[in-house]
Amino acid sequence: MKSHQTTQTMKPATAAKKLGVYLEATPAEFQEGVVSRTELNALQADPPQWLQDLRANGPHPRPVVAAKLGVSIAGLGRGGITEPLTTEQIEALKKDMPEWLEKERATQAEVRKEAARIKKKNTERSAGTD
Repeated sequence: MKSHQTTQTMKPATAAKKLGVYLEATPAEFQEGVVSRTELNALQADPPQWLQDLRANGPHPRPVVAAKLGVSIAGLGRGGITEPLTTEQIEALKKDMPEWLEKERATQAEVRKEAARIKKKNTERSAGTD
């Protein structure tokens, strides 16, 4: 009995998410096709110029925008940011530092601090039960 190995493929939206780029800004041939795991690995290892440009200048998807601003995706929504932003727009927001961004950054810092405290507590607890 012969086993045939099938090529793993993914939708362009999934590939764009894994590459950290905004799908609608990618070339038409990327948006219209399917991407194999091998093609995705090749794009990550040796990104073509269009991918380098998108990563550098945007527009960036919400998870990337949130990470660059140091806030949560929900925080973006609370701040009224619902569309993808370019790197230039993100830098302008950081420079202007609107009140909502200051507040969301503070909230995110508290969340990280609490997560670290819980992790430390759990580590100490598990070390004590050995």
